[in-house]
Amino acid sequence: MSPFSYEILHVSRRSQARVGRIHTAHGVIDTPGFVAVGTNGTLKGIDNAAVNDIGLQLMFCNTYHLMLQPGIEVVEKAGGLHRFTGRKGPIITDSGGFQVFSLAYGGVANELKSAGQRSSEKLVLKINEEGVLFRSYRDGSKMLLTPETSVNAQKALGADIIIPFDELLPYHTDAQTLQHSFERTHRWEQRSLETHRADPRGQAMYAVIHGGVDHNLRAQSCAILTHLPFEGFAIGGSMGKTRSEMVEMLQATMPHLSGDKPIHLLGIGDLSSLEQCIPMGIDTFDSSYPTRAARHGMILTEGENLKIEQRRYSSDLDPLEQNCLCSTCRHFSRAYLHHLFRAKELTALTLASIHNLHFMVKLMERYRRRILDDEL
Repeated sequence: MSPFSYEILHVSRRSQARVGRIHTAHGVIDTPGFVAVGTNGTLKGIDNAAVNDIGLQLMFCNTYHLMLQPGIEVVEKAGGLHRFTGRKGPIITDSGGFQVFSLAYGGVANELKSAGQRSSEKLVLKINEEGVLFRSYRDGSKMLLTPETSVNAQKALGADIIIPFDELLPYHTDAQTLQHSFERTHRWEQRSLETHRADPRGQAMYAVIHGGVDHNLRAQSCAILTHLPFEGFAIGGSMGKTRSEMVEMLQATMPHLSGDKPIHLLGIGDLSSLEQCIPMGIDTFDSSYPTRAARHGMILTEGENLKIEQRRYSSDLDPLEQNCLCSTCRHFSRAYLHHLFRAKELTALTLASIHNLHFMVKLMERYRRRILDDEL
């Protein structure tokens, strides 16, 4: 019997917001829940022992980057991502499709150029029905990513939740190209599912709902994928140019996904989006938002967020947030964090990231209480 299951505990009387519980081999995920992004098997600036202590229930790792460094074989030999990284709780991995297609359309390309790594102009060599042939940005070696190789890599990583291989097109895509991609990505998802079900290993696979901002395509995607035996759903693809466009797309899509399986929103987890999306019934959200904000000196609080490098905090001996029980707030003051940021000490990034991640965990607890009380 699979260790993966999902139960809905309560649906709000005021909206479609719901409180649930996802069971995995590595623990429970309370929903709605925030999923922090640990691209290389770690959150930037925080080791996994600290992440475990903060109480983050689900972490998102990146198959593409882990394939290139340290290599799937190394992680598998170590006993999977959990043992390799010291992560105790559940892990979700993506297919690598986002990064590979970003190489072709500019997202990862810009990241690599800014990091001084190999130019990505010729990294994607071929895209066809089989998959994507590309060169490693680390050593130039050729690699083929297909639905089968992506799923097998995620199997070897030992993730609790895996994502099928899919194609991500940029926002500005003509209708014919979008339709062609839509059809191919659903064929790839079915191949991914067949590979997964041939060797389940107690893992779950979430289908990825596609269609860009075309509401009819989103409905078609839901119709196709809800008739296949996926364990859950992730809403992916282009989310729109603005938050309002994303919200409109989600409002049109969610009625086609109502049911007893978990729903994840890929790559979205900022505070404003959470406020608008949780009432729709979305269960989990992944984002690098809290740790990225921390690295830029933005401290998240229940009131006004703090820009900790501002001079007014230079002699403020209060904790970052009153009544916060994170290790940063229990031991250090705003003045100290201000000093560390101004001195460009790396410790500043770690301490701010610990607070912001703790804030997100507690924020989701408050959302769950509000739903249980029918306040949201």
